[in-house]
Amino acid sequence: MTKTIDVQVNAQSIAALKKGYPLILREAVINPEVLREEGTIIRLVDKFRKFIAKGYYGNQNKGIGWVLTRDDNEEIDFPFFEAKIAAAIERRESFFEDERTTAFRIFNGEGDGIGGLTIDYFDGYLMVSWYSEGIYSMKHHVYGVLDKIMDYKAIYEKKRFDTKGQYIEQDDFVKGEPGDFPIIIKENGMNFAVDLNDGAMTNIFLDQRDVRKALRVKYSEGKHVLNTFSYTGAFSVAAVLGGARETTSVDLAKRSLAKTIEQFSVNAIDYEAQNIQVMDVFEYFKYAKRHGLKFDVVVLDPPSFARSKKYTFSTAKDYPALIMDAISITEKNGIIIASTNNASFSMKKFKTFIAKGFEDAGSRYKILEESSLPKDFRTNRDFPEFNYLKVVILQKLK
Repeated sequence: MTKTIDVQVNAQSIAALKKGYPLILREAVINPEVLREEGTIIRLVDKFRKFIAKGYYGNQNKGIGWVLTRDDNEEIDFPFFEAKIAAAIERRESFFEDERTTAFRIFNGEGDGIGGLTIDYFDGYLMVSWYSEGIYSMKHHVYGVLDKIMDYKAIYEKKRFDTKGQYIEQDDFVKGEPGDFPIIIKENGMNFAVDLNDGAMTNIFLDQRDVRKALRVKYSEGKHVLNTFSYTGAFSVAAVLGGARETTSVDLAKRSLAKTIEQFSVNAIDYEAQNIQVMDVFEYFKYAKRHGLKFDVVVLDPPSFARSKKYTFSTAKDYPALIMDAISITEKNGIIIASTNNASFSMKKFKTFIAKGFEDAGSRYKILEESSLPKDFRTNRDFPEFNYLKVVILQKLK
């Protein structure tokens, strides 16, 4: 049986925890010296030793663990994991029935009741991501549940936590029949090649599904679309299939060229008719300005933090400047799709970045639509900070 210890939390944190806040913040803990082994079950108590909630110890960003239950008598065991995962899969029933989309999230961490754990479905293959040693120590429960309640081809995993300061190369395969990668999944009828056994990424960010659909259906026909920080070119694929007359994909990573060609090819798109640039996005902005290039649609989906030889970029500090760069090469009445996955600020704050960028550029805009995580990335409405994705689609008026 997993060891259980009492952890005292300060008075300021008790109200939020009782309301349902799932993350156990580092600064909330009064007696951190009792926290020794990740994976330990912890009973959160007040200064009078009165029970508040129960969870597990696992270091993840600013938290030291996640609340799992507010019932002191509920055991954190196989039946607990089975109930949570089965309920999550049942909520995604409509996704399993949709033949046009064969990749989606079936378990989304704290949104489905177990913080630090996500499970993605790729046409029969499962990708389990672990965000702390604490939750990883309970993998036997998770894999046991998946064996019991799901039919799958194979399970792959990604450890998204620091292992004593060292990154260890490992085979991501766990069990089942290994896949012959890349496999082709569908998203709203589009094809994407994915590889579940090739480092931290899979070639597709499932949380941008609704944004790609919007680009394809509403904003691409007859347009020249610039896709910055393009990764494997998924937005560019959506634009071409939406009728774009041309796309330009820009990413600094050398492998982005081959990966973007691959995504075009699995959709029977002539990649030679598209423009793929392997270069720093900020250098490309300068190049486009020098050559008088203008785009009808610009997609901005940068990483939260990036560093190249010449630039260091942080969405929390540099997004207004990024907006200014985009404005300078966007046609009048053109579209800018501004996106960020930085969880450290709110949608309201993100909109202030956009407003500042336009103000500094002496330009005006109107917001056409905004969105956050898709339905399968379930979150708690009471705590919007865990809904990390922020997308604003806007039109440049001047």
